[in-house]
Amino acid sequence: MDARATGETSRMTFSSPIDDRYFEDYVEGDVHVFGSAVVDADEQLAFSRKYDPQSIHVDPAAADKGPFGGIIASGWYTGCLMMRMLVDHFLTHNASMASPGVDELRWLKPVRPGDVLSVRATILKATPSRSKPDRGAVTTLTEVLNQHGEVVMSLTAVNIMGRRPVT
Repeated sequence: MDARATGETSRMTFSSPIDDRYFEDYVEGDVHVFGSAVVDADEQLAFSRKYDPQSIHVDPAAADKGPFGGIIASGWYTGCLMMRMLVDHFLTHNASMASPGVDELRWLKPVRPGDVLSVRATILKATPSRSKPDRGAVTTLTEVLNQHGEVVMSLTAVNIMGRRPVT
C-alpha cells in the first residue's frame, strides 16, 4: 500500500538550507513534511468576509444548519496558509523563478477554526530545462494535513527553479 494512503510519511531533510537551495536539491521521490499553521477564527472570518463571503464561511447560524454543521474555512484561506508554509520551508529563497500553475486542486475535508495544519510535499519530477540550462521544473504533490494527519487539501504544482551555478 502507498505510504500516502496510510498516512505514513518518510520525512526528508534538504541537504542545503532554504537560502542556498537550487534545482538540484529537489530530488524525485523525496517527501518533506513541515510547517504548522493554526486556523485562527477571527483571521479566517475576516478573510472570508472580504474574499469568499459564503454563509458556510461567515454566518455561524446558517453554517450550523449547512452541510458541515458549522463554520468552515474558505479553501482559498487554506491555500494561503499552505503558500506561507511553502515559502517558509520548501521553496528556495534564492533560485525560485515562478510557477506556471497548479493542477488537480482539491479541498477534501472541511477545515475548522482551531485546526492545526502542516504540509507534506512529495517531489514527483525534477526535469532540467532543455532550452534554458540555468533552470529546471520541479513537479510536487502538495498536501495540506490537519492535526489528525488527514489530507484536507491537495494540488500538484510545477515550480521553475534555478540550477546551482557552476564555479
